[in-house]
Amino acid sequence: MFIIESYTTAVVFCIVTMLCWGSWANTQKLAASNWRFELFYWDYVLGILFTSVVFAFTLGSTGTGGRSFMEDMAQAETSNIYSALIGGIVFNLANILLGAAIAIAGMSVAFPVGIGLALVIGVIVNYMDAPIGNSTYIFMGVALIVLAILLNANAYRKMASNTVAVSTKGLALSVVSGLMMGLFYKYVANSMFPDFHNPIAGKLSPYTAVVFFSIGILLSNFIFNTLLMKKPFVGAPVSYADYFKGSSKSHLMGIVGGAIWCIGMSFSIIASGAAGPAISYGLGQGATIVAAIWGIYIWQEFKSAPQGTNLILNIMLLCYLVGLSLLIAAK
Repeated sequence: MFIIESYTTAVVFCIVTMLCWGSWANTQKLAASNWRFELFYWDYVLGILFTSVVFAFTLGSTGTGGRSFMEDMAQAETSNIYSALIGGIVFNLANILLGAAIAIAGMSVAFPVGIGLALVIGVIVNYMDAPIGNSTYIFMGVALIVLAILLNANAYRKMASNTVAVSTKGLALSVVSGLMMGLFYKYVANSMFPDFHNPIAGKLSPYTAVVFFSIGILLSNFIFNTLLMKKPFVGAPVSYADYFKGSSKSHLMGIVGGAIWCIGMSFSIIASGAAGPAISYGLGQGATIVAAIWGIYIWQEFKSAPQGTNLILNIMLLCYLVGLSLLIAAK
């Protein structure tokens, strides 16, 4: 299987992860305007699974290091398969709740609370499991990225009307989503052998782990997303019949969105061998600011922002860049 040999290459892979995780949501904007999130999400999940299998049979089956995908599948222990599956289930529930929180409370509440909490919990949990890198740099970097996320939230609040109240339900969903989003990566990392050059019997390669992670997302989606379709947090219920009425463009955008996210996930997992899970996850979750940059410069979300907002956005980007640099310098 393909293995990253240098820390520099691992950082590049982590930056690609950040770009992918911060950009996939654009595909939902590019789908039909009346295409509901619950329907879009089915194609998104299929895109994740398809891409994970492609990685497994290409990068995961070439080279002389580690174990090839089919060989790895044949020797995998049930406990490690379950760990990767649980990671997919936890992620899927967290991601669906985040989508619902955005719909109810808006990005100014959902993203800073949900993803900010996930970043802090994820880095701490993954560092405790595998303490790789300079802890001072790692946690200073995380603190600056969290500050950037909070500044981002403040900028969004300036855009909101003073008469709009923060939804208690949306805030609660954001907190639950963040708690779960910060834990999913740990389950996937625990299913793998830590040194990709030296496979351990029963443990999974990073490519096999991502495939089982994706299967966990798909299987749980039949429960979580079906319930959401019947009892949506916002809007009228939708049915499976509505899904099959979607345009080719809408279905394609969902699959592309899932593929983009899975490329990010695969790159993050592959990079974790050389960078360590905490650094790899922390860099990837800087995606919140990437999403903000899309909103600022492409979708023009701050076009009519009040005076002072641009200064906040510039400080936000500076904090993010310094925080990112500290994470990179941590090893």
